[in-house]
Amino acid sequence: MKKISYERIGLFCQAALRIILEQGGSCPVKKIHEEIEKKIEFNEYEKGLYEKSGYIRWQSILHFYSIDLVKAGWLRKHKGTWFITEEGKKALEMTPNQFIDVARKKYMEWAEARELIRQESNETDNENHSLATTYEQAQSTSREEIKEYIRNINPYDFQDLVAALFRGMGYYTPFVASKGPDGGIDIVAYKDPIGAQSPRIRIQVKHRMETKVGRPEVASLNGDLQKEGYIGVIVSTGGFSADALVEIRKANKHIEKINFDEFIDLWEEHYDKLSDEDKNLLPLRKVLFLAPEE
Repeated sequence: MKKISYERIGLFCQAALRIILEQGGSCPVKKIHEEIEKKIEFNEYEKGLYEKSGYIRWQSILHFYSIDLVKAGWLRKHKGTWFITEEGKKALEMTPNQFIDVARKKYMEWAEARELIRQESNETDNENHSLATTYEQAQSTSREEIKEYIRNINPYDFQDLVAALFRGMGYYTPFVASKGPDGGIDIVAYKDPIGAQSPRIRIQVKHRMETKVGRPEVASLNGDLQKEGYIGVIVSTGGFSADALVEIRKANKHIEKINFDEFIDLWEEHYDKLSDEDKNLLPLRKVLFLAPEE
């Protein structure tokens, strides 16, 4: 019977961690898959599909053994994005065989402490691997589909999404900027209809996938918050530069940042509280899975 050796699995897992490291410490799973295919030449068996799930064999095995990396303290995960830890960086000094052996041992120690039985036969790539990782792979796929949808909408439609989110969070949005030159503030949100209560929020929305918010934009928002009771929020799908983060921390008014993944997390969290009209801006449907032991 064909199988994939543990040394080969260690190679897959180490490649994933190196890619995360190259990407600055975190990386979406889809990107990890794309980059691994550039670094490793897979044979036809490894590229084959599991019959029951339809998932690619090497990808399913990577997801299955990534659980071991988490238990070893080398990897963290959050909704389709993987993060390498300091211990994970040190683990890259091991050979692939040593790497996967230590990771498996760490997992077994964790499982035995909880009296769990691992669904694994003597083979390294049985169908149980695919079944065990269906939840995570489905979660990663759904998160990437949501991101792709948002990437493809224009800045004004994304601005409407942000305004809808704040309404779902219980705020009124008396001002949402119309199309035209950027005046700095894109949305104003109040806790009551007339803004009598604090906090009053001024929101900048930056929908630029390849461009991070910089220090000048944070400084500009800080300058718009000098009235008593005002705080600022910057929503950026492109993220924030290091200088911008420093400027946020030292601003004399409270400024909160929301990056791409945080926006989606909040949309999912408050989705049920949105009006039907606002839900239609980014419609979601929940699917229930049996919670995996991880």
